[in-house]
Amino acid sequence: MAALPVAPPLAIAYSGGLDSSVLLHLSHAAGLPLHAFHVHHGLSPNADAWEAHCAAECARLRVPFMARRVTLADRKAGTEASARQARYAALGELCREHGITSLLTAHHLDDQAETILLQLARGAGPAGLSGMDAFNHAPGLLGSADILLARPLLQASRAQLEAYAAQHGIAHVDDESNLDTRYARNALRHTVMPALAAAFPGFQERFARSAAHARSAQRLLTELAQEDLAKGLQDGGLQGDSIAVDYLRGLGEDRRNNLLRHWFGVRDIRIPSAAWLAEMTAQLLAAREDAQLLVTHPDCDVRRHRGRLHLVPKRRALPGAQEDAYDERPSQHFRWNGEASIAFPDYGGTLHFDVVEEGVPAAWLKEQMLTISFRRGGERLKPARNRPSRDLKHHYQALGIPAWERARLPVVAIPGRLLFAAGIGMDCHYVHAELNSAIQLRWVAE
Repeated sequence: MAALPVAPPLAIAYSGGLDSSVLLHLSHAAGLPLHAFHVHHGLSPNADAWEAHCAAECARLRVPFMARRVTLADRKAGTEASARQARYAALGELCREHGITSLLTAHHLDDQAETILLQLARGAGPAGLSGMDAFNHAPGLLGSADILLARPLLQASRAQLEAYAAQHGIAHVDDESNLDTRYARNALRHTVMPALAAAFPGFQERFARSAAHARSAQRLLTELAQEDLAKGLQDGGLQGDSIAVDYLRGLGEDRRNNLLRHWFGVRDIRIPSAAWLAEMTAQLLAAREDAQLLVTHPDCDVRRHRGRLHLVPKRRALPGAQEDAYDERPSQHFRWNGEASIAFPDYGGTLHFDVVEEGVPAAWLKEQMLTISFRRGGERLKPARNRPSRDLKHHYQALGIPAWERARLPVVAIPGRLLFAAGIGMDCHYVHAELNSAIQLRWVAE
């Protein structure tokens, strides 16, 4: 007789409060294979007692219980946001450690209404006004795209959960911070929500319907943005990670902004504000064709090269790589002793020495005093015997290497001659066939 399939275990984010306590008991009564994960923030003097209560309740129900303690080191975004980030990061760690792929949270209908009001107060668009999904993946919060975040109580009101807890005698803890109206969500819960309930009974369900409409609109916007992004990446016969400026110029403002926001999201870059996006596109479309456009974003630099828009990740500054300070660029002398590679942190990468059929003789290379530096202007290189010797700027232009990349590409020289230029290759003057002992240099940026 074939064995019946075993349901994969689920985990519940169990704080010990009313909502998660009801979810724990409902899930346990349904016979689901459960784990309960508790996060101890250390923000309340009662936090130890809450953890002890959760452990005791899980022991009574025979539900495996795990707790994780976190410290809020960075509170620049506020205590609420920092605690939320730390909590989900810890829950994600616990899920991965215990092989959990479905995490249940106890968000309910009133939470959904509060979320929509908060987003409305912040001036959010359709994505923010969509509220919370019944289930979704949140790799940015949980640290993994393999964990499904599910909210099975999203259609139940807080009043229904309170009634269920009272009917079944479910013990739970009360977090005193929930009464502190200095926190935005608490201010809504204790002032705005009661006023709305008095004036518009049942507003939570109507808010949920509006959120569903916003999700539907957002799905359409996302589909359109995906089509526009594919066309923008490929426009002009090219395909890669840059968008044709002429294509963007041909779109209406709303459609262009929709595409750009989607592109930022695809690249895991924080979605810019409407004001920042308007300023960026104004500069982009008004700048001369030969202008070196640079618009800074906290997560990237927005640049233009040969009629295409690039999102360039932020990288650490290299002291000698300033493009307008050629005469001040330092150099570093070194010898090669047969290593496969040598790291040069000051130049932002590693120089590799590959054994090849055609290159410089290894024995000859070991005898040379080598110098690595950023280019200072005027350097020339002959990449092949049938090609002329040209300055590096010409080579970079021919290869389509943007100016902001050129500034970070080092060169390697011997006294009196350039031997190698990152992004271009070896100078052919010393390259020839060497049986099992020819070396070619190769640069890999960090």
